[in-house]
Amino acid sequence: MSPALFTETVNAAANSAGTAHLSVLVPFYRDDAGALLSAFEREAGDGTEMVLFDDGCPDERLNAETAQAVLACPRPARLVTARSNLGRAGARNALARRARGAWLLYLDADMVLPAGFFARWQEIAGKAEFDAAFGGFDLIADEAREHRVHAALARAGDVAPAAARTARGASAVCSSNLLVRAALMRTVPFDEGFTGWGWEDVDWAVRASKAGRLVHVDNSAVHAGLQPVEGLLSKFAAGGANFARFLARNPEMSVLPGARAAVLVKRTRLASPVRRLSAAAARSQVLPVRLRVLALKLYRAACAAEALS
Repeated sequence: MSPALFTETVNAAANSAGTAHLSVLVPFYRDDAGALLSAFEREAGDGTEMVLFDDGCPDERLNAETAQAVLACPRPARLVTARSNLGRAGARNALARRARGAWLLYLDADMVLPAGFFARWQEIAGKAEFDAAFGGFDLIADEAREHRVHAALARAGDVAPAAARTARGASAVCSSNLLVRAALMRTVPFDEGFTGWGWEDVDWAVRASKAGRLVHVDNSAVHAGLQPVEGLLSKFAAGGANFARFLARNPEMSVLPGARAAVLVKRTRLASPVRRLSAAAARSQVLPVRLRVLALKLYRAACAAEALS
């Protein structure tokens, strides 16, 4: 008999609980979700559960520590461990299938939650005239020196109040702080054809906005997972194929600035040298941060250009 694809650690509260109003869903891969579990234990109200998903168990020590924390939690909590890595889309779909709540709240494992975060989401869900809502994210005020370029890149686009995100619509949605009706997720799952990093959440949002009402609200959490430039270069290189898939599935999104830049780079037939030169500029310690951010954007466009058909 082949080994089970998943194992599950269920605490006493989850064993005795029935359905939930809100399921807090946290996929992780090497990231420690212990702080989120502690915040859930302190602040989540009645009718909530937390389900953690270790996507492939690359760190057995972390998995064991998380299992112990789940068992010790007085609120309903479970840890699902995948035998092999499912990826970002697959992990989120697997979490949705295991959730008992009418509402699903996706959080990245490295998010830091302000006081009252869960209570605000429960209140928002209780009054909901929508099917999905993105709460936004903030950054820590004093980031490390090696993270300043990533912070500046985020502040130039992703970090914004609900009004500004609403103007951008589905393209401003991330799965790092996302509330969704379980019924909508059953109708519109994440596309598991996206592999590696990037764009599976925006693709989901574009499709979900056609099947239900998607809104932006102000209930942000702090995104603590900033990376040095080298990490961003690696992610953008891996995400080029995903961006090409996103545009192929959603051709109306070709009006996005990143898409226009990728098409322009492709037309020049200079994607390879642009990629090489922009990477060098992004790594440069002597250039101002704003120019390094511009170089990263150009690098991302070049990576996407190489993947476009």
